[in-house]
Amino acid sequence: MGVARRWAWLAVLVVGIALFEAVRRALITTGNPNLVPSLILLGAAVVPAAFVTFISERRLRYSISGGVVALIALIGGVVGVVAAGTLEFDTLQRLGVMPMLAVGVIEEGAKLIAPFVVLIVTRHRRPADGLLAGVAAGAGFAALETMGYGFVTLVQSGGNLAAVDGVLLLRGILSPAAHMAWTGLTAAALWRAAERHWRPRAIAGFVGVFVVAVALHTAWDSIGQTAGYVVIALLSLALLTFTTHRLAVADPDPAVAPRGA
Repeated sequence: MGVARRWAWLAVLVVGIALFEAVRRALITTGNPNLVPSLILLGAAVVPAAFVTFISERRLRYSISGGVVALIALIGGVVGVVAAGTLEFDTLQRLGVMPMLAVGVIEEGAKLIAPFVVLIVTRHRRPADGLLAGVAAGAGFAALETMGYGFVTLVQSGGNLAAVDGVLLLRGILSPAAHMAWTGLTAAALWRAAERHWRPRAIAGFVGVFVVAVALHTAWDSIGQTAGYVVIALLSLALLTFTTHRLAVADPDPAVAPRGA
């Protein structure tokens, strides 16, 4: 793997931040409200895009193309947000006060819709493809959700850009350790179950990973403290790193020379 390709994620991050800052300065200077959507879009999408690029350049064998990954992020994000929003609204109507556990189940399930469709209608069967598809779907979901929070904050704060910056920064930084990590884990487990022809043990493995993702999601929504977020973020990223390593060992990329070769 070339050095330039290995560090492509950093280029995406740096260029994205530069574009965000350029739009932000122009907005402050001109006061033109037409720049607000661009500011929120860049603020919500830069870190997720950089993290998807980072995962796509790991030492894994992917058969899924960059175009498909982009479609999963776009379509999966929209479908996931719409499905989760609709189901959460219905649950709220029925229960009055929606339990955090229900939110976790609904959102983690909604984010798997696009990856599951890709799994069923294509021949991409490597678990590494599932990991990448899950991270992409989580990225799309996280970006759209962050855009929503940014817009609501802008309205509620009366146009306070500092408040919007704070929301975009916090949610942007945390997105790889939240939605993207959890959906990457569950999608990889789903792909492994398909690879093993949906044997009961493989399905049980997927269910177990899904339960862990829902538990992490529920804890994240329930804690409300920075220290708790840090612990869950580190645990989520550790699980994603462990899964990535296992996939690399189980199905090494022949195009990548082993260390020391």
